[in-house]
Amino acid sequence: MNAYSKTPLLDTIRTPEDLRKLKIEQVRQVADELRQETIDAVSVTGGHFGAGLGVVELTTAIHYVFDTPRDRLIWDVGHQAYPHKILTGRRDRIRTLRTGGGLSGFTKRTESDYDPFGAAHSSTSISAGLGMAVARDLSGGKNNVIAVIGDGAMSAGMAYEAMNNAGAMNSRLIVILNDNDMSIAPPVGAMSAYLSRLYSGKTYRTLRDAAKQINKRLPKILANRANRVEEYSRGFMMDGGTLFEELGFYYVGPIDGHNLDHLLPVLKNVRDMETGPILVHVVTQKGKGYGPAEASTDKYHAVAKFDVATGTQAKAKPNAPAYQNVFGQSLVKEAQKDDKIVAITAAMPSGTGVDIFNKAFPDRTFDVGIAEQHAVTFAAGLATEGYKPFCAIYSTFLQRGYDQIVHDVAIQNLPVRFAIDRAGLVGADGATHAGSFDNAYLGCLPNMVIMAAADEAELVHMVATQVAINDRPSSLRYPRGEGRGIEMPDVGVPLEIGKGRMIRQGNKIALLSFGTRLAECEKAADELAAHGLSTSIADARFMKPLDTELVLRLARDHDVLITIEEGSVGGFGSHVAQYLTDQGVLDTGLVKFRTMVLPDVFQDHDTPAAMYARAGLDAKGIVAKVFEALGKDAKAETVKLA
Repeated sequence: MNAYSKTPLLDTIRTPEDLRKLKIEQVRQVADELRQETIDAVSVTGGHFGAGLGVVELTTAIHYVFDTPRDRLIWDVGHQAYPHKILTGRRDRIRTLRTGGGLSGFTKRTESDYDPFGAAHSSTSISAGLGMAVARDLSGGKNNVIAVIGDGAMSAGMAYEAMNNAGAMNSRLIVILNDNDMSIAPPVGAMSAYLSRLYSGKTYRTLRDAAKQINKRLPKILANRANRVEEYSRGFMMDGGTLFEELGFYYVGPIDGHNLDHLLPVLKNVRDMETGPILVHVVTQKGKGYGPAEASTDKYHAVAKFDVATGTQAKAKPNAPAYQNVFGQSLVKEAQKDDKIVAITAAMPSGTGVDIFNKAFPDRTFDVGIAEQHAVTFAAGLATEGYKPFCAIYSTFLQRGYDQIVHDVAIQNLPVRFAIDRAGLVGADGATHAGSFDNAYLGCLPNMVIMAAADEAELVHMVATQVAINDRPSSLRYPRGEGRGIEMPDVGVPLEIGKGRMIRQGNKIALLSFGTRLAECEKAADELAAHGLSTSIADARFMKPLDTELVLRLARDHDVLITIEEGSVGGFGSHVAQYLTDQGVLDTGLVKFRTMVLPDVFQDHDTPAAMYARAGLDAKGIVAKVFEALGKDAKAETVKLA
C-alpha cells in the first residue's frame, strides 16, 4: 500500500466484495476517500459532478449492504454513477470518462456486470427494476432489485406508471428516492431516523401484519378507524409518504443520506424484508463535500476540467455564439414584437436557451419538468387558443413525446413550433443523446414544416420563419455547440417556405446539404476544385416541403448529386431520393445520386469531430463519396495530382 496515498482504504477495494469484508466502522472512511477520488477524477475529465458527490455515502452503503451484482442496482439517468464505477472495478479507467474509447458518462450494460441497465435519459429505473423483479419471481430467484431515482426524475409520468404497476403487483422491489432538492422532504433529523429504523424493522412489520389480521376480524367501522389511526400517525411523523403508500409502496423515511449510522441499519432492514415494493426516502445534498460545488447554484451539476483547490473550471474561449444562445436571443427579439409567443421546455432551460427567454419573459416561460409528452400536448392546447408556443426540446428527448406530436399536434394541424436542440452527433454524451432520428421520425408526418439551420445566422431567420408559420406545425433543428463565427443579422427575416439557396455554382458535382455540414461541404468543394472538379453547393434549408425545383436543377445540371445530413437513413436524403425516383430522373442514368447519412449503428462517445470523421460526414468523407460515385479511388487521384 502506498504510504502517501490519499485513499489508503479505497486502494484495497477492487470490487464491492472487498468492501463487504470491511468492518462497519470502516465504511465512513471508504466514503470519504471515495468522495476525494471522485473529485480528483472529474477535475481531470470533466463531466457530471454534483449528483455523484451527493450519493457517495448512499453508493458505499448500498454496495456494503447488498450483494451486487447478484442484487441488481439500477441508477436512474446514470449521471450520478461515477462513485459506483470507482467501487465496481473501473477505478483504473475512471480518468478516461467520456473520452474516445473510455468509460461512458452513464451506466452501460456492455461496460460492467454491475450495470444491469443502461441509462442516460431519466425516469426509466423503476420500470426496468420491476421487469427484473418479475423475471426473478418467475425464475424462482431470491435476489434484491434496487432502483435509485432522483426527485427530479420523479417529475416524469413514467415513474408513476411504474410505481402504480409495482404497487398493484406487490412484487418485491426496492426504490430509493434520492431527494437532493428538498422539494419533497421536510427537515431530517434523529427522530425521523429513529422512526425509519422502527418502521423498516421486523418487529414493527410483524406487529403491523398481526394488526392487519386482527383488523380483518373486526367490525368494518372499527377496522377502518384502526387503519386510519396508523396511517395518520405515519403520515404525521413521516410527512411525505402518503402518495407512495397510496400507490402501494411501503414508505420508509426520510433519512439523512450522508449519515451512515442512519443509512446502513435502514438498508439492512429493507434488504431483509420479504414483502411487496418498498420506497426508501433518502435526503442528500448535491455537490456534498466539495465547497465550490456546495456554494454554486447549480451545485456543479456538469463541469469542464477544473482546479481542485479553487473549483475554477477550464473554459475554452468561444469564438462564436452557442446555437442555443442564438435561439434564445432570437426568440426574445421576436417575442418583443409579438405577445402571443410563449416558450416551453422540459427541465432543460439552460440547455435549450429558454433560460434567456425566461429572463426577459418569466410569465411566458414554462418549464414543465421531465415531462416531454405533457410539454407537447400542453403546447398544442396553447396553440388552439391562438398562442404561438415554441417547444424547445432536445432531439432525443422529443422522442418521448412522439405520439403527442402525431396525435395531438400533426393530425389537428396545430401551429406548435418545435425547436430541436442537439441535432446530430453530440460528442461526450454518446449515443443516448445523439440527435440522429428527428429528420426521419418527423419527416413522415403530414402537415409538418421541417427546417435545419446551416449556421447561426440561418437560425435567426428560421426562428422568424417559425413565428410566421401559423397554419401548421413546424420544426427547426440545430446542433450542440458553437456556430461558425459569421456575421449575424440584426433581425430575423422569414424565409420563403420550401425554398433552398445556392451557395456556390459549379457544373460537375452538386453537394446538397441539410444542416450544419454545410461548412464541411465548402471544404470538400475546395478540395474537389483542386482535382479539377467544378462543384456546386446548395443549402436545402427545408426538408419538408422539399425545394423540388432546386433538386431537379441540381440533378439535371451535374454528373453527381450527393445529399449530406446529420441524421439517420429515412431523413432528408430519403425524401430527395423518393422525389427523384418518382420523377423518373434516375431512370436515364445521367446523374449519379448518393445520400450521406449517419451510419446504421449507435456510435460510442468521442469528440464530435472524431465521431463525424468515423461517420464519414466530414470533408474528407464527402470527397471520398464523390470519387466513389465517379468510380475512382480518391487516394489514387490525390497521389496522381500531387
